[in-house]
Amino acid sequence: MSDPPASFTIEDRDRTADDRDRTSEAHDKVSEERDDRSDARDARAQVRDQDLGFAADADADRAGARRDRRASAGDRQHSQDDREAASADRVRASLERRDLVVDGLTTAHQRGPGLADLEREVVKARRTGQAFVLAFVDVDGLKAINDTRGHAAGDEVLQDVVAAVKGVVRDYDLIVRYGGDEFVCGLLDLNFDEAATRFARARKDLADRGVAFSVGLAVLDGHDTLQALIDRADLAMYEQRRSRPSVEGRDH
Repeated sequence: MSDPPASFTIEDRDRTADDRDRTSEAHDKVSEERDDRSDARDARAQVRDQDLGFAADADADRAGARRDRRASAGDRQHSQDDREAASADRVRASLERRDLVVDGLTTAHQRGPGLADLEREVVKARRTGQAFVLAFVDVDGLKAINDTRGHAAGDEVLQDVVAAVKGVVRDYDLIVRYGGDEFVCGLLDLNFDEAATRFARARKDLADRGVAFSVGLAVLDGHDTLQALIDRADLAMYEQRRSRPSVEGRDH
């Protein structure tokens, strides 16, 4: 089976991988049948060897057994090739799925799928009664950095900010690139003070390297939609930026 074109969708690649797996299974079945035939021919050859009158038949059986084994080896190679191709298809599909979800520059989640995941976190928090804090992060002075030091330097700042946030939150906490220099992060089962402490640490770590961001925190209540929570965290971020003495722009 030939390689699928580069324009294949993720679903096409998954179907192709499944087809290749089925083909490899068919090759395995044929090779097993040929092995059985070659074993039977070898057995007949051994019996015929005991009677000199059937020596020619024994040689024919052995020749047939050799042909079957060669064909069986070819089928097994085809089966191995198909399995390897199927595995490569699945790897490509997995990478394409990742590219649909992960922002290539910062490794944060892209906005669409990221917000969908955050919405599920909000629903879970409401259902379980767990605390939920949403952080709105805005990189300080990114335009000035781009204008004076170039976009490569600005890209590096964005990467540094996301890396610093990842360094203080948990592996499973969602970080979403909300806009060009804006990120939102959902913290399930974490209270306001704990979240504020974590982000204060991230800001301090970056300040030592000359990078700054502002952050606002909003705590989920029983009536919040995700967008309302984001809006309150965004407002808290602006309040924090204006006041500047602390990391928290407490939203209540």
